[in-house]
Amino acid sequence: MDWDQARIFLAIARTGQMLAAARALHLDHATVSRRINALEADLRVKLLERRTTGCTLTPAGEAFHLAAERMESEMLGVQAQLSGMDVAISGTVRIGAPDGFGTSFLAPRIGGLMDRHPGLLVQLAPLPRVFSLAKREADLLVTIDRPTEGRLSVSKLTDYALSLYATSAWLERNGQIHTLSDLSRHRVVTYVSDLLFSPALHYFDDLRVPFGSRFECASVVGQLEAVRAGVGIGFLHDYVAANHTELVRILPDIQVMRAYWLVSHDDNKSLARIRAVRDWMVESVRGERGFL
Repeated sequence: MDWDQARIFLAIARTGQMLAAARALHLDHATVSRRINALEADLRVKLLERRTTGCTLTPAGEAFHLAAERMESEMLGVQAQLSGMDVAISGTVRIGAPDGFGTSFLAPRIGGLMDRHPGLLVQLAPLPRVFSLAKREADLLVTIDRPTEGRLSVSKLTDYALSLYATSAWLERNGQIHTLSDLSRHRVVTYVSDLLFSPALHYFDDLRVPFGSRFECASVVGQLEAVRAGVGIGFLHDYVAANHTELVRILPDIQVMRAYWLVSHDDNKSLARIRAVRDWMVESVRGERGFL
C-alpha cells in the first residue's frame, strides 16, 4: 500500500473536495486526481463519488477511511520516535481555540515561540466552532468543555472569569445598575443562541432575568467591540476587559467561572513540534494565571 496515496485520500475525505485537498497538501489538482485513480485501480474498488459540489465516500471508501486513519496513526508514531533525534523543531502545528483566548491571549504572545523555533509554522484558528482532532483539523485544541471520549490527552490549562461590563456612557444614558432586576431595562450583548458550540456559554440565561432587548453575536471579539461601542451590556472575559479602560464592571458580586482545557490526540502528542507548542502554551498560561 502506497502511504502517499492514502494520505491524499484522507485529505479528500476530510475536506470533501479534491481542490481543497490539493491546496492543503501543496499539490496540483491533476496530481491528486491521478493518485486517487491509481489507488482505486490498485484496490479495484470505487472509493469516492465525484460530484460538481465535491466528493463523498462510497461504502468501500468509508471502510478504507478507517484503514487509512490507522496507517496515519502508525506513521505519526514512527515520526514521534524519530523526532527525538532531531535538534531543530520544525513543521506545522495548528491550534484550534475559542476566539477570545486565541485572539486576546495566544496571538499577542506567539512571537516568543516563533523566535525560539524559526522553522516552526504555527497556525492559529481562533474561531467559535468545534475542531476535530480525529480528522486532523487541528493538532492542539483549547476547549471550555473537558472531552470525555476518544483517544485524547487532556490537561487543564487554567480557570478564568467573566463579569458584566458596560461603558460609562451607556450607564449614563440608560441608568445605573444596582441589582439584577435593573438589567431588565437594558439591552444585552450575547451569543447567537442556535450557534453556541457549548452550553457553558449560556451566561445570561443562567441569570434568569428578562431583558429589554438583545444584540446577538457569535464572536467574542465582536461582543467586546459592541460593548465598547455602547451597544449594550455584556459578559466579557475579565482578562480581556482589563485592557480597555472605557469598560466599567457592574454588579461585581456576579462572576462566572469557566476553565480552558488543552487537548491533543494520543497519536501525535509526542511529536516534537506539537510537544514544543503544547509546552509553550502551558508555560505562558502558568506565567499569567493570576491575570487570567
